[in-house]
Amino acid sequence: METDKWGRRIRAFRKLKGFTQERLAESLGISVSVFGEIERGTRLPTDHMLVKISEVLGVSVEELTPEDERIK
Repeated sequence: METDKWGRRIRAFRKLKGFTQERLAESLGISVSVFGEIERGTRLPTDHMLVKISEVLGVSVEELTPEDERIK
């Protein structure tokens, strides 16, 4: 699993939905530094965190999943 692909998708949806890193991190109950690591691809979000991110952004986990990692 390439972490940078996850980070790029999460960043794109965050910006599309009008969230700052600070606001989204606060909504998720994590620090901005941890969230920044996820977006930069140096930290992989846990399954639980992916569910929380999808709920806050109003998208499905499948939408957040990089295309080459989706179950067909």
